[in-house]
Amino acid sequence: MNRYIDGFIIPVPTARIDDYRNMAEKAAQIWKEHGALDYWECIGDDMDVQDTLSFPQLANIKPGETVIFAWVVFESREARDSANVKIFEDPRVKEMMDSSDQIFDCKRMAYGGFKPLVHA
Repeated sequence: MNRYIDGFIIPVPTARIDDYRNMAEKAAQIWKEHGALDYWECIGDDMDVQDTLSFPQLANIKPGETVIFAWVVFESREARDSANVKIFEDPRVKEMMDSSDQIFDCKRMAYGGFKPLVHA
C-alpha cells in the first residue's frame, strides 16, 4: 500500500456552502488533472457527539459555520509533492486563492499529509 493522503478540516460559513461546493468541484478537477487518484469533500452532518472532541470543537467553528472534512488520495508522497507543485502553479488555483471574496479563512484550515495505516 503505497498511497498518500492529504487531509483537511475546514470551517466554512453555512451561508457560503453553495459557493464552497462550486469551488470544491473546480478544485477536484484540477487536483485530478495533476495526479490525485481520489478527491473527497464532506460536510458535517452528525456533529452532536458526547464524551469526545467533536469536529466543530476541533475546527473551533463560530456561530453560522459548519465543518468540511476533506481528503485527497495520491499514488505516493512523491506523487503528492510533485502534484502540489503543479497544482499551486496552476492559474486556476491562483485565481481561486487570490480572490478578494474568500469563502473561508485559510489560516483556520487544518491540513496534513498521512501515510495509510489500515485500509480494509
